Amino acid sequence: MQDSFVHKGKRKILVDYLRNRIGISDENVLSAMSEVPRHLFIESIFEDFAYEDRAFPILAHQTISHPSTVAEQSELLKVKPGEKVLEIGTGCGYQTAILMTMKAHVYTVERQKDLFDFSKKKLRELHLFPKFQSFGDGFAGLPTFAPFDKIIVTCGASTLPTELLKQLNVGGIMVIPLGPTNEQVLYRFTKVGPTEFEKEEFGAYKFVPMLGNTNQ
Repeated sequence: MQDSFVHKGKRKILVDYLRNRIGISDENVLSAMSEVPRHLFIESIFEDFAYEDRAFPILAHQTISHPSTVAEQSELLKVKPGEKVLEIGTGCGYQTAILMTMKAHVYTVERQKDLFDFSKKKLRELHLFPKFQSFGDGFAGLPTFAPFDKIIVTCGASTLPTELLKQLNVGGIMVIPLGPTNEQVLYRFTKVGPTEFEKEEFGAYKFVPMLGNTNQ
């Protein structure tokens, strides 16, 4: 699959939708959404629908999130160029590509071997190279590389992974969906002191569950 003028035109329509209907105002997010070819991260049978606001199945019984969800999480993260961002749940690599296009230094963890291999290959094809790409348990984070300016969790956790909060810089932000499997609430935690956090709530979402350990 290539990135054609048709695909670029569809991305422009998607970005207009994200700006005008969803209310995304961060131009850094919108610019990244217009640049990253989402159709290259999904199966070719879905290519014609890649720029609709829909989730699609990917490897390992997971899904690629709705573009609006990717844009909303990215906006809540308030990413600035050069910041260290930890992503939990690389998936197919689309959110990773968005963050890297926003000029973040991305460290990313995926527990499904199929997706780890797929995302590594796909990002390389697009000449995108995360600072570190790990096959491992997202609940553990990446303490070796901590602290991080921002942490984004792209799967729903039933309980708050406190280990991740420890890996945030003071002043840092973590965006995470929390709650039972069928419906989570999207939260933003801002670390205001070594053990103090402000918590904001941003409505109900459905994410694939966050799982521990790894799957070969």
